[in-house]
Amino acid sequence: MLAAKVKMVEVGPRDGLQNEPRTVSTKAKIELIDRLGAAGLTAIEVGSFVSPKRVPQMADTAEVVAGISRRNGVRYAALTPNMQGFEAALAAGVNEIAVFAAATEAFSQKNLNCSMAESLDRFRPVCEAAKAADIPVRGYISCVLGCPYEGDVRADAVASLAGALTEMGCYEISLGDTIGVGTVAGVRALITTVSGVVPVNRLAVHFHDTYGQALANIMAALDMGVGVIDSAVGGLGGCPYAEGATGNVASEDVLYMLNGLGLETGVDLEALVAAGRFICNALGRPTASKVSQAFSGKQQA
Repeated sequence: MLAAKVKMVEVGPRDGLQNEPRTVSTKAKIELIDRLGAAGLTAIEVGSFVSPKRVPQMADTAEVVAGISRRNGVRYAALTPNMQGFEAALAAGVNEIAVFAAATEAFSQKNLNCSMAESLDRFRPVCEAAKAADIPVRGYISCVLGCPYEGDVRADAVASLAGALTEMGCYEISLGDTIGVGTVAGVRALITTVSGVVPVNRLAVHFHDTYGQALANIMAALDMGVGVIDSAVGGLGGCPYAEGATGNVASEDVLYMLNGLGLETGVDLEALVAAGRFICNALGRPTASKVSQAFSGKQQA
């Protein structure tokens, strides 16, 4: 049964930009985030506090956070993989953090440079410190439907990881199809298994559109009661540790579908399209959003 209201989590400024080859200015990142907030998004990933050697595009996250025009009711989140990252995020003034685990050992080693068990050990003090500081923690799990190194991923392994992150204090678990190989049947099976450990109202989905299945997969998740969708404006993104993975599903396309279903999001489509065009122009690349392309075609007709 579909939820009456769906929360869109905008991951473009972090997950979208982190793998872009062209450097994006701090000023452009700040304007993007401000445009996204003005469009009505209430959950925006603004960056990550990680080693600039590993993810150079995120080296200016503290400056970005300092420069944004904060809106009441908006959560400005940052990825913090360890205590050093958490302390930097706290000093910068983010009001939500995220931790990021992988559903396979090979991807964990590539992405986090540690085993799955070691990653959880790193996250525990972060979650404890966040609780003490009254900062909510969101948990991400990558490669939930397939791994570029290990292939198929067992749903029960994802469920176990989701349960561990929830026990640590993550209020929500985002299930990420990092390489975009998921199908509707796989999504249904995954959510059935994971929701046996973590209630469906605490799950989110995060799809990349490598095989063009993202919107269909989102619809499957919505049908199963999931009410939180991650997406990136302009279809930005990819993954630095998953060769061939294309961008996130475009926020504009997700919103158009949700509007068509009569679901409330509080997000303005035209303002979101404009935000996507702004950042794609800054990157010197065309938008991957079909909706944005259609809007352009109508204006030129």
